[in-house]
Amino acid sequence: MTTVTSSSTPSITVFPSHKVASINRNIYSGFTEHMGRCIYGGIYDPTNPNKELVDSHGFRKDVLEALKPLDVPVFRYPGGNFCATYHWQDGIGPVKDRPARPELAWGNVESNHFGTDEFMEWCKAANTEPYLCLNFGTGTLDEAMAWVEYCNGTKDTYYANLRRKNGHPEPYNVQYWALGNEMWGPWQIEQMTQEAYAARAVQWAKALKLLDPSVQLILCGKEGATTWDYYTLKHCLQPAGLSDLGEERLPLIDMHSIHLYTASEDHYENVTAPLAAERSIEVCSGLIDLAIVENKIPALQKRPTICFDEWNVWSPPRAPGSKGAEELYTLSDALAVAVWLNVLVRKARDVGMACIAQSVNVISPLMTTETGIIRQTIWWPYELFCRFMKGHTVAVHLACESYTGSTKPDWVRAVKETPWLDVSATVDDDGWVSVCVVNMHLESDMRTVMGGVGDQKVKVYTITGSDANATNMAGKEEVGLKESDWDPARDATFVFPKCSITMLRWKSS
Repeated sequence: MTTVTSSSTPSITVFPSHKVASINRNIYSGFTEHMGRCIYGGIYDPTNPNKELVDSHGFRKDVLEALKPLDVPVFRYPGGNFCATYHWQDGIGPVKDRPARPELAWGNVESNHFGTDEFMEWCKAANTEPYLCLNFGTGTLDEAMAWVEYCNGTKDTYYANLRRKNGHPEPYNVQYWALGNEMWGPWQIEQMTQEAYAARAVQWAKALKLLDPSVQLILCGKEGATTWDYYTLKHCLQPAGLSDLGEERLPLIDMHSIHLYTASEDHYENVTAPLAAERSIEVCSGLIDLAIVENKIPALQKRPTICFDEWNVWSPPRAPGSKGAEELYTLSDALAVAVWLNVLVRKARDVGMACIAQSVNVISPLMTTETGIIRQTIWWPYELFCRFMKGHTVAVHLACESYTGSTKPDWVRAVKETPWLDVSATVDDDGWVSVCVVNMHLESDMRTVMGGVGDQKVKVYTITGSDANATNMAGKEEVGLKESDWDPARDATFVFPKCSITMLRWKSS
């Protein structure tokens, strides 16, 4: 996307026939961690006194119904920081026999009433795929291999048979496995240096690929543009090589994980902060290419992609993790999330998966109460993107004046342009063009010349509210989704309201 600072009327020109990159629907994935009320009281609520809200498995039916139209492709589990002391065998077998353990990431006690088999059953109910994060803290390679065997084993082996004994004869075929979580962080149990992590990750990856060559392994990166990311990519992206039988082995690493959260009490810092993620993706993509070049990885080998498996607006002082991290999101936060999603669409070539963190109650678009659910302000852009922004990202030209104030982090101002309008566009397999435009200006509507639309009537979806601080809470939902139509044959300009998210959709000719 090209941006131009101009004092003239803004213009957006969409080029539906100019496909830039295929969009992997996994960029709209979710995340469920044993943290706060995400699992217990969130997706799993068997003790809720309102029995009509839960199904026979103890799953919240209203949560499943809300997620259904979004068709969320993948859910990450069980963490997050939680996984650094999680022993998966504590969470299988008869519930009454499962041990309760101290939970060190968030200072709780883990009952283990919800574990691997329950999560797999929930994924089936949600029509989604599982993504499991291995314990690189207190865990061992033997334990990791046993978990893969339990989930995916088809032979007459111990852990495959244990799964069958527990009532699950068919393998779960878990495709995605993370080699630890944020192992660089001082808050981690068994925090590691980049050298120690890379050495262990390579050895674990070799063993796991020998056990099940079909798995996709995700390397633990940092924020994308760091020395940790450079070092681990350099040492872990290795050529596939040949087995003893002369057969080409699969690459060890399929994706590289990066994490970033953004937030500010200042509206403009808040809505421009996700552009830091765009630059992080660009730098990380370059580091992947550098590793491919320096390690002489064959051109025919699959190029690893980025797994942005934790992203969102989150202010820990405002919503501490130790207290459940239940953010109350504003309209400003909704605009920031829409910019985040625009970034993921614009960078579709590089991003193979992205997981909003998290999916229920904990820094989440969706909240549960004892009697129902609340769709927070950030739910609405997430829903629109999940439903409509698919297929291919397409070229867009934007001419618009720019915000020139402070950014958070400061370096965004130096490396990214910050036009008042933030835009991404897609075309799906049926020829539907979708354009998402965020007008981050607090005071000015933006009358914009729209090019590339043609003369077909356009469906319009608008998310806005009375002011940037508008929120949604029980009994008072100030921010929602409004639908309307626009006829470009009558007027080639469209007005994007101040402090709003607008999606335009039309069928290309």
